[in-house]
This record gives sequence, C-alpha cells and structure tokens, in this order.
Amino acid sequence: MDTAYDIAAKQAAPGQDSLAPVVAVEDVYKSFNGHKVLNGISLRVNQGETLAVLGRSGTGKSVLLRLIIGLDAPDSGSICIHGQDIAGLALDRMGKIRKKMGFLFQQAALYDSLTVAGNVAFPLEHHRRDLSKSERDDRVRQLLAEVGLDSAIDKMPSDISGGMQKRVGLARALALEPEILLLDEPTAGLDPISSGEIDELILMLQREHRMASIVVTHDLHSAKTIAGRLALLKEGNVVIEGTFEDLQRSDIEFVKEFLKQS
Repeated sequence: MDTAYDIAAKQAAPGQDSLAPVVAVEDVYKSFNGHKVLNGISLRVNQGETLAVLGRSGTGKSVLLRLIIGLDAPDSGSICIHGQDIAGLALDRMGKIRKKMGFLFQQAALYDSLTVAGNVAFPLEHHRRDLSKSERDDRVRQLLAEVGLDSAIDKMPSDISGGMQKRVGLARALALEPEILLLDEPTAGLDPISSGEIDELILMLQREHRMASIVVTHDLHSAKTIAGRLALLKEGNVVIEGTFEDLQRSDIEFVKEFLKQS
C-alpha cells in the first residue's frame, strides 16, 4: 500500500509549482483568557499533501483547525487559504472559502434525527441549490459508495458502528468537493481494525481527490500511515516538523519521549 508520501510524490503535476501552499499558517499566536495556546507557529500544506499535527492534549491542535476554518481568529500572524489571508474577512467571503473545506469532526457529529443519506445530503441541500433532488440523491449515493456504505443509506446514525459513523462523516465532508480536508482525530475511539480501515480510506481519498489535508491526531501509527509530513507541538510551539523518519532520527528529548509513549 502506498504511503501518503508516495501519493503526494506521484500526484505532483509536471511543471506545476508544487511549492505554492494551499494553506499557509505564518507566525500565529492565540491566547484564551491570558493562557497562550499557540506561540508563533508556522505550517504550510500543498495540494495533494497531508500534514499530521501531533501533540499531547492542550497543545493547541484543535485550536489550529478552528483558526484555519475561521471559527476563531488569531491574535497575530496570518492564515492564508490559496494566498488569501482570512483574518477579518466578511462573513459572506469567509463562507465562500469554507465551502472549499471539508471537516471531519472528532465524534463524526452526525445529526441523530437524519438518516445516513440525510446527513450526507445536508451540505448539498444548503449550498448546492442549483442541483435537482435527483442530482443530489445521485451525489449522495456516489459518496456513500466511495466510502463503502451504500448499503447503509437508509439507516440512522444510532444503528451503525463508530467506524461507520466516521465513514459517513467523511462522505459528508466530501459532499461539496473540497480542496482542503481537515480531520480532527479521525481514528479516536475506534478499535485497531476500524482505525486501519479509516486510514486506508483516507489514503484512497487522497489518491482520488488530491486535496490538501491536515490531520490532528494522537494516533502516531495513523499519522505515519496517512501523512507525508508530521508536526509535533509542545506548549503551542512546533518542536519538529518532517517525515516520520525525521522524528525517529531526532535527538530532541521531547520527541524521543513522545515516540516512546505513543
């Protein structure tokens, strides 16, 4: 099975400026109630690339995702999506940028009152009103087939497993054909077999859709499987960024301790 690094390398188009980042986080600081959560971090993600952001609880990983999607604003620094700094953007302009992003929440965050199909159709009904009902239904069936859940189309979220709920969440995240995929703990709470299936699905989606992806995770095995680069945070700082092999070769004590305990 190809790794995320192999996939990104194969997808780099000849003559294309692969250095132009889709997401660029530059010298970002963020505090809440006087507590500094992010301490001047800088990260970049290119098209077709997956970056895994690792770290212990409270190191600012999920805050970073909230900043990228525009739910919070940085105290200083910039967050650019395709070169556009999103800080201070008007709601309508930010809304257009968010349509280019797919977000998988940590607990899948499915609507309990909607069927599997209804959950996947939700963003289409609100943001693709140019589509007819039959076109939306076809798109939902296509997305669920892509994540291997076409047989669960009429089930309720309470009737399917946690791993299946994550698959529905991924299908919903892909509904608007995003250019950026943000994944918050995609394997959290899953058994090893289900975690492996989610990893394989994410790799397949990388091959098929060539998105820029950022994965926040505690799962080091998952991170090294699906991400070409890893960034390890400590107290709001990037301690090291590179391949899994770079982390293994590091002499930084915190990195060695993290790898040992993960």
